[in-house]
Amino acid sequence: MQQFKETQRFNQWWLRILFLAILIVALSPLFAQKIGPGSNIELVSVLISVVIITSIFLAIYFLFKLDTIIGPGGIQYKFFPFHIKYRKIPWQRVRDIKVITYNPIRDYGGWGYRLTLRKKRALSVKGKIGIQIAFKDGNTLLLGTQRPQLAEQAINEFKTA
Repeated sequence: MQQFKETQRFNQWWLRILFLAILIVALSPLFAQKIGPGSNIELVSVLISVVIITSIFLAIYFLFKLDTIIGPGGIQYKFFPFHIKYRKIPWQRVRDIKVITYNPIRDYGGWGYRLTLRKKRALSVKGKIGIQIAFKDGNTLLLGTQRPQLAEQAINEFKTA
C-alpha cells in the first residue's frame, strides 16, 4: 500500500453562510441610515470592519489546512499556519493508535487547534472522526480525518511493519 496522505481545509457550507451573515451585520449601519455630510467617519469605520472580517475569513478559508501522512516511518502532520514544517511521530513513540468517532465540541471544545488540560490535543478541520494517537509518555493527539477507512488500512499496515 502507498502511504496515506490527506489534506483538509475549512470549506464547510455553514462557514460561508456565517461569513455572509457577519458581513450583513457589519454592513447594516450603511443601510440603517442615510449617508450624508458628516458621516464619513462612520462609513470609514464600517468599511474597515468589513475589510478586517473579510480578511480573517479568507485567511481561515484559504490558508488554514491540515495535512496528514501515515507511512512506514510513522505519522507526519502539519496544521498550517501553526506548523510551517511537518511534525514527525515515529512509530516507536506510539503506545496506541486507532481511528475513532468523537464529539468535537464536548471532547475538545470544537474544531481547529485544540488543547486541553489533560495532556490531550486535537487538530481537526471538520467532522467527528479522527486518528487518536496515545503516546508512551501519556499524552494524546487526535488528527481529524475525512478518510477513516484508508487511514485505518495505513495504520494497520505500517504500524506492524
